[in-house]
Amino acid sequence: MGAVAMVAIVLGTYYYAKWRVDSTLQQVKEKIGIEIKQSAQGFTISKSVAGRTLFKIQASKAVQYRQGEHAELHEVNITLYGDDSSRFDQIYGQDFEYNPQSGDVTAKGDVQIDLQANPEGLAHADQALPKELKNPIHLKTSGLVFNQKTGNAYTKEKIEFRIPEVQGSARGATYESKSGVLTLQSEVTAEFQGTNPAKVTAASATITKQPGVVVLQKPRGQSGTEKFESEEIKFFLRPDNTLDHAVATGQVSAESRGQQPLQVCSKQLEVKMMEETNTVSTAKFSGEVRWETLGDQPMKGRSGVMQLDFAGQNFPRKIHTEQAVELSQQQDQSQNFALTAPAMDLFLAKKHLERAETLGSGKIVITDSSQQTRATAGKFEARFNPKGRLATLHGSPDARIESGDDRVSTSQNLDVAFAEKGGVQSITQQGSVAYSDGTLKATGDQAVYSTTDQTVLLTGSPRIVSGGMTTTADTMKVNRKSGDMSADGNVKSTYSDLKPQPNGALLASGDPIHVTARSVVAHKDPGAAVYTGGVRLWQQANVVEAPSVEFDRNHRSVEAHASGAKKVTTTLIQVGSKGQTKPLTIISGSLTYKDDDNKVHFGDGVVGRVDDMVLTAEQMDAFREAGGASETAAKIDRIVAQTHVVITQPGRKANGELLTYTAADDKFVLSGGIPSIFDAERGKITGVSLTFFRRDARVLVEGNNTAPAVSQTPVAR
Repeated sequence: MGAVAMVAIVLGTYYYAKWRVDSTLQQVKEKIGIEIKQSAQGFTISKSVAGRTLFKIQASKAVQYRQGEHAELHEVNITLYGDDSSRFDQIYGQDFEYNPQSGDVTAKGDVQIDLQANPEGLAHADQALPKELKNPIHLKTSGLVFNQKTGNAYTKEKIEFRIPEVQGSARGATYESKSGVLTLQSEVTAEFQGTNPAKVTAASATITKQPGVVVLQKPRGQSGTEKFESEEIKFFLRPDNTLDHAVATGQVSAESRGQQPLQVCSKQLEVKMMEETNTVSTAKFSGEVRWETLGDQPMKGRSGVMQLDFAGQNFPRKIHTEQAVELSQQQDQSQNFALTAPAMDLFLAKKHLERAETLGSGKIVITDSSQQTRATAGKFEARFNPKGRLATLHGSPDARIESGDDRVSTSQNLDVAFAEKGGVQSITQQGSVAYSDGTLKATGDQAVYSTTDQTVLLTGSPRIVSGGMTTTADTMKVNRKSGDMSADGNVKSTYSDLKPQPNGALLASGDPIHVTARSVVAHKDPGAAVYTGGVRLWQQANVVEAPSVEFDRNHRSVEAHASGAKKVTTTLIQVGSKGQTKPLTIISGSLTYKDDDNKVHFGDGVVGRVDDMVLTAEQMDAFREAGGASETAAKIDRIVAQTHVVITQPGRKANGELLTYTAADDKFVLSGGIPSIFDAERGKITGVSLTFFRRDARVLVEGNNTAPAVSQTPVAR
């Protein structure tokens, strides 16, 4: 942009100077071509109006040939002051020739031109030199032809110009007096020295006087690692011939290959200059704008308009884009990031893009090898690291994330963190978070998505609903890939929408099933959840408490296991013949239940208690009465205990290897090994099997030939 600005200033001043020179030649022709009739030595010709000199011509010698074909002037110096004495321009050369028949005034050798402003000319005496000669613009050409009849001038020769730190040239020029247009026909070149050397070329150039406009055709510019080109560029000059603004059109392209390589292309570019400092104020690209940063972390952008605002020294501090803006970056080999918005501002540091923010709602699309993630918000703000790589992204309010076909999460705020080497590292949502993935629905105050393990961590009163299961906890985590869920701290789950199971036992009712625990891991497929840490599972009055419980909601099955001294405790409701209910408490090392089996299996050492009776065994099965699934309290049909069975009641104790209890008649049948029953009053009885009835304390003893029934009754002596 610095190069474009400098070229504009140089060419504008140069073309203006040419116009002034041509005007001077017209005046010289009128004076010299008419008034010089013979040889003269050391003469001066001038023209004045209202006591002020307009121009002054000095020559050491003038010769007009008698044939009248032409006149010659030698060692000529022409000074032009202007109508308001605001100029001090000088034209000088060794030899000029005038042809009165054609009206041409032709320079026979080199022509030198110095252009100098004199804004205080009226404040001083006529023809007084300016107080300061501030680096006049110097031009040099040859073969200059001016025609007094048409007022037009031309040269086919090379034209050179020079101002401090800038010099340039062109090949051939024409001047149309009626239109006031000066045309440099070809090979236009300007070179800049100083701290930022630059070179600009053009196929041709034109300049008009009113208004002051310089037009370059097919300009090409280069300054170090920076390049610029377009089909045409127009420079609009102020009255003092300094550059006001410039407009480039037709396949505009700008490129910088510095520390932050950048390429921009558009249909038009308008550059405005600061009048006080003569530096670039704004540069506005419009019409299908495309730009790209190169290097280790390329970034692409497109919009209808892109305006660069400069903060002095021709360095842009802010880039404003609008009309379907898109900013994209390839984060790594498998992930691409794109941000779109109606308008966007980008803020630059010295060496890199610092941040970008949307004006209005924005949309983000993150594409990787497996899926596409889309995010929207009322406004987005992106920040970049010193290498130009996207570092963080913030969106609010009304943030929304969509991924896959049916994954949606909404919140008030959204923050995306990117890894140092590229790619999304985490996504954080805050404020009224709601997440859905198919049948899974989750809410909380905050959700953090980690790309490392593809999990969503919910905190702040999180709640998950999935497949008829509702769970709350202190923290909850969902695996987006597998659909698995885990929760920690004050876990509470409720399984609803259950149908009664006619063949079920422990959890056969259609009432909700509740679970509390310290933590849980729930699998989407199969639909099983493993609860650990003080687990309590219950439906109606049936309760299972254990260190860990695995519950399968699809098969309505339960597996519970003890841990060290902490056993499995189960409470079943036994319904008597008169409808009264009694809790049956069973302590065991494990519990296995499945609705289809119509039983609850207790293993690894069992202790059961009901009323004043205690039952111990290695394992036990409790069967539910068939057909009673809709009852408020499930009825126990029978209980079967095996291995080292011991029944204890006050004043009575029974032993055996197999016990079968039937609830209908409240009957216990003890068999296996050598079953026995000891009664404090009646003594000890053994046999093949022992049957006793709890209602009336009757005992039936059976024996056989090899193991007869034996009754040992104590006798008082």
